[in-house]
Amino acid sequence: MALPPLVTTDDVLNAAGAAANATPEQVALAVRRASARVRRYTRQTLTFVTGDVIELPGGERVLRLPQYPLVVDDADPLTVVEVADLGGIDWTAIEGRDYTRLGNELTRGYPWQAPTRLMGWPGSRVRGVWAPKVRVTYSHGYQEVPDDIVDVVLDLAVMNLSNPENLRTVSIDDYSRTYASETIGGARLTKSHREDLRSYRRPAFSVVPT
Repeated sequence: MALPPLVTTDDVLNAAGAAANATPEQVALAVRRASARVRRYTRQTLTFVTGDVIELPGGERVLRLPQYPLVVDDADPLTVVEVADLGGIDWTAIEGRDYTRLGNELTRGYPWQAPTRLMGWPGSRVRGVWAPKVRVTYSHGYQEVPDDIVDVVLDLAVMNLSNPENLRTVSIDDYSRTYASETIGGARLTKSHREDLRSYRRPAFSVVPT
């Protein structure tokens, strides 16, 4: 499923008179490209996603969910299942009984009963750690994209529209204009942009979507 853009085309058109001569198709493409750049850098979807299902490697005491912020309420429950292997039965962990939650970190407590073959572990298991594979269904992201992210996306979109033909220099009679290197080949994040987005960026680690 395609993710929605992080800003609207109207936002771009209203940004300091940008894209006055751009077609609606050009503006929409600039928004898509800018949104993709920001998502790629932050490794975050950023917009709200409900009922996302992922499988994470366990084996440690702390399980970190990759997308921020985690949203848990009556409409968006958090379901955590320790996946069985070798013919075992999947085990649904319960918050407050089997694990505690702090932000996006789920810390496994000691099992309230001893692990058995039915829980999917044919041998002894270290107590107080997650199973080797954990399936999580969760909701995450922002219902309203934060303003500092919007600012970066708008900057990138305007930069895309300022140089759609990827020119380095354009000259007409005695007029000459040199474009910033960030606009060539598609607008790219500047150092200032990366600093603005740093708090939203997550460290890279592997997840396996189901």
